Amino acid sequence: MSNVTICNLANPVASPSDILHAQDITSLQHLQLFARTVVEGFTTGHHASPHKGFSVEFRQHRPYVQGDEIRRLDWKVFGRSDRFYIREYDEETNLRATIVLDASGSMNCRGTKGILKFDYARKLAASLAYLLMSQQDAVGLVTFDNRVRNVIPCQTKITHLHVLLETMIQTVPGKDTSLAPVIESLAQRLKKRGLVILISDFFDNPTAILKAVGILRKKGHEIITLQLWDRDEIDFSFGNWARFENLENDEDFLLLDPATVRQRYMEVQRHFVNELKEGFRKHQIDSMSLVTDESHSLALRNYLALRMR
Repeated sequence: MSNVTICNLANPVASPSDILHAQDITSLQHLQLFARTVVEGFTTGHHASPHKGFSVEFRQHRPYVQGDEIRRLDWKVFGRSDRFYIREYDEETNLRATIVLDASGSMNCRGTKGILKFDYARKLAASLAYLLMSQQDAVGLVTFDNRVRNVIPCQTKITHLHVLLETMIQTVPGKDTSLAPVIESLAQRLKKRGLVILISDFFDNPTAILKAVGILRKKGHEIITLQLWDRDEIDFSFGNWARFENLENDEDFLLLDPATVRQRYMEVQRHFVNELKEGFRKHQIDSMSLVTDESHSLALRNYLALRMR
């Protein structure tokens, strides 16, 4: 009888180039990530704002009232109707995007393919941060396990990207997960509507997670969820007796024959996936599952291309 530990601890990455490769940057060229709902920013940009201004998209006419600026009068309408009307426009704004990165113990999983889930997660986060900042959007970062660990506020200046990458590099996965309270705290922390990108395996109570994202949605935030899986967590293709360790609690492990639990495991895993997927759909949340043995840059490129269409 042999003991197999299916998940091992990470080897730390050394530099920003370890999580943001030149080929990742190349693969993201000509792609953009636009908000689908209105956002609140602070400079002119690509995304629709809830405020009325003087920029690109015409919204409507409204009757002139005392105090309106004369330069906003539509003289063509006046010539036809002999009445004063003001032209109103939809203001465009830059996006405030907050990347929420799971740094709990389960992200320390390195299955038989040898790919660490947390490394995959921060490569995704780094690519998204680069893409958004190349659009002049403001990007922030939150890392968490059972609590919020790092909070990097949204900024647009390019030097800010280095701060985000260094924070990801220095982050080491902790222990247990409490995702729902972290999401609820974001609803209080994020004062202006924007985009929240959750990168996690979502190994927590689905009911609590969906309740928390519902609070964020009611606050007007758009949400994208990227759920990560190791191939072993999907296939559960172990043949021999194995030692299964709880990476969020050093004291918990099971020694068992995988064949005796595979069917039940697959049922529970499928129910977990479907519950989250259906809940995200009801909250109008873009969700995507990624497996760590697949190219993160290709998966991200395919998702963005589909979203743009």
